[in-house]
Amino acid sequence: MSFAQLAKNGIPLMIIEKISLNDPESKSADITQENIDQLKQLFPEVFSEGKIDFDALKAVLGEVVDDSDERYNFTWHGKSRARQIAQTPSTGTLRPCKEESVNWDTTENLFIEGDNLEVLKLLQKSYHKKVKMIYIDPPYNTGKDFVYKDNFQDNIRNYQVLTGQVNNQGKPFSTNSDTSGRYHTDWINMLYPRLKLARNLLSDDGIIFISIDEHEVVNLSNLCNEIFGEDNFVERFIWKSGRTSASTFTREHEYILAYAKDISQLPHIVYKGDDSIISDRAIKKVSFKNPASEITFPAGVKFLGENKTFPSIFGDKEVVEVTSGVFECKNGALASEVTLKAGWTMKSQIENWLSGNDTFDSKGQQVVEFFFKPNGVLQYVKKRGTEHPKTIITDFTTKQGSKELEALLCSSVFDYPKPTGLIEHLMKTTDSEDIILDFFAGSGSTGHAVLKQNKKDGGRRKFILVQLPEPISKNVGATEYCTKESIPELISRISLKRIKNAILKEDKTQGVKFFKLDQTNIHAWDADFESLEPALQLAAKSIKDDRIPEDVQGGIPLCIKFNQI
Repeated sequence: MSFAQLAKNGIPLMIIEKISLNDPESKSADITQENIDQLKQLFPEVFSEGKIDFDALKAVLGEVVDDSDERYNFTWHGKSRARQIAQTPSTGTLRPCKEESVNWDTTENLFIEGDNLEVLKLLQKSYHKKVKMIYIDPPYNTGKDFVYKDNFQDNIRNYQVLTGQVNNQGKPFSTNSDTSGRYHTDWINMLYPRLKLARNLLSDDGIIFISIDEHEVVNLSNLCNEIFGEDNFVERFIWKSGRTSASTFTREHEYILAYAKDISQLPHIVYKGDDSIISDRAIKKVSFKNPASEITFPAGVKFLGENKTFPSIFGDKEVVEVTSGVFECKNGALASEVTLKAGWTMKSQIENWLSGNDTFDSKGQQVVEFFFKPNGVLQYVKKRGTEHPKTIITDFTTKQGSKELEALLCSSVFDYPKPTGLIEHLMKTTDSEDIILDFFAGSGSTGHAVLKQNKKDGGRRKFILVQLPEPISKNVGATEYCTKESIPELISRISLKRIKNAILKEDKTQGVKFFKLDQTNIHAWDADFESLEPALQLAAKSIKDDRIPEDVQGGIPLCIKFNQI
């Protein structure tokens, strides 16, 4: 058909700035090209005719390069392919679902339903180096966990087929059986590209926490050493989860691995206290390790009893001796200066406080005051300050997590959910404005923990949760709950419902934006069209008809508000 005929048929002729699937605008960040560009800035001399001269690069690096045949290396079948999957840009789109969101126009909290691999790629531009803390609870690879195979050629299509979005049937979500022959390999190949992409999102002073059990803790450590670097290892926490599993021994703990983006920029980790008050006696029985000593108390020290004069020696186990002056209390205070001899537990802090100085104990907890009880025993009051995190965490159990869910959803829908208290404990490494990411969101505990912590300290932390639309397991409670609430029988939808209920409970001014992963917004150009007319009609619009401005492919923060013009 000629251009004249096209015009005659009413097809407008115009110069179209066309976006194709090959244009950078149609994809997420090209990580490989970005790495090459950074290398070119550092070592321009190693590039020849646009390609890297690796011999020249080795020469520039000098003795840093280890080209010996025998050296320690963590490798597995499929490592190169896993690296390729991480580097392949995504053509997917995050489509907003306003009707399923809460306070869309004001919130910066995000819940994204989709394959976390593709979602992480789509977040690369807009959230690069903006996430302070990542917490994930990935499949533990017990032989019953879901691990699905990525496809670097068209992973969006692969995702939609698996989840039944293409033919409404889908494919069964596979488990990684230990009889598959690649029991550990499949799990590592699933996790490697996701951690690789997640590292890019961490701020330079950011930290990642990963829950795991004994099945893969060694492989996970090796994997994190490769991705984050051994020098950035922070700690391996032991969490007494309350879960028990018996083989040769009864196991009742799990692990949490912590790695920094750059440990040299990670702030000195101390956990902020909750400002609660601690009060106890400042005296104990005299012994070889705690000998008696004298302290002179000035008039005016608080006394909680009625007017009283104490004898020169009093007390049963904790004996107090008056060595100078009279121990007399009137009108709720010490009447005159007195020197007492006893087995003081914190003599230096007592003397420092009596001198009018700010006083702290060895844990950094502030001493608010000392006072005498009605029996004459000296008591202290301290405010919890900061403390170094302990490597064994004992205060939170999965039983607590289950009770939290039942209270919010009035149903038992998940097995062994993580308690929000555990994540709040880890979240004490963050500041009030930070972003927290969980791309294995599961039951939604991380998002709930952010809401709770903000309520406690008035913070404005934001969460990003990513969860696959995985069908719920054969759980009668979960099925009945989905039927009652008229929501799809998917883990992601129950988790989203949990977040909505938590907002109503914790702070109604909070909210959550719900997005779904979908195929690209952009029409693919097909050079084999039999007729040029429909091709040109399609080309008049690069963007598909059913898409809206808020459909995001990458590069725009998902908290941005769009104004129609």
